[in-house]
Amino acid sequence: MPRSAREKSQIGIYHVMLRGIDKRDIFLTQNDYKKFLHYIELAKEKSEISLLAYCLMTNHVHMLLKEGKEEIGDFIRRIAVGYAQYHNSTHGRTGHLFQNRYQSEPVDDDNYLLIVSRYIHQNPLKAGIVKNIKDYRWSSYNDYLINKNTITDKDILEGYFINTESFIEFNNQKNYDKCLDYEEKKRYTDDDLRQIILEIIEIEKLPLMEIKTRNIVLSRIKNETGASIRQLERVLGIGRNIIQKA
Repeated sequence: MPRSAREKSQIGIYHVMLRGIDKRDIFLTQNDYKKFLHYIELAKEKSEISLLAYCLMTNHVHMLLKEGKEEIGDFIRRIAVGYAQYHNSTHGRTGHLFQNRYQSEPVDDDNYLLIVSRYIHQNPLKAGIVKNIKDYRWSSYNDYLINKNTITDKDILEGYFINTESFIEFNNQKNYDKCLDYEEKKRYTDDDLRQIILEIIEIEKLPLMEIKTRNIVLSRIKNETGASIRQLERVLGIGRNIIQKA
């Protein structure tokens, strides 16, 4: 079966996740993290893609990227090929290091852009690696706290905050954000999903509900179906932001 085409972002920004094959660790030493950042920097020079946020975890990587003069896929391949060659040579292994196809989701509005950036920065916190996101070395969070050039392209996200303190406050807010991650989204046709939802609630009743009640129902639909927010938006006729908040 041919692979489905990736959804296109209306503003050219994507949340990308690259993970180790069979969920294996891709970073074994501190130098491995440094090398991966080096390959990101090399790929940026050739592609003019902007790196808005990133987080390197033990067995996967999150990046928030804005398109440049080459496709996001080509950018990811440059990094993956270069780093895999380094990793295999350094650690005496052979074969594939990364899962064949990176995962991605389009970022289409300001609200979701901020949610994704916070989600990426809070990855180590929610994984229980650190108690404060500023203590994690391998993310872009601290790049935003210093006044000097870094691998992170800070201009876009900085424009949403009046000062560094407001950036810190937002990124440290407790939340239940769920973005692109290991959990595989279940695949349904729109008709199949509609039939499943009708066993929970009559779709036409959702816009008439009180917000609190509607949020409870939307949360149940998302949890029980595992469908993507984009497909739920389409089937329910309710905006992404409303579903995301619920």
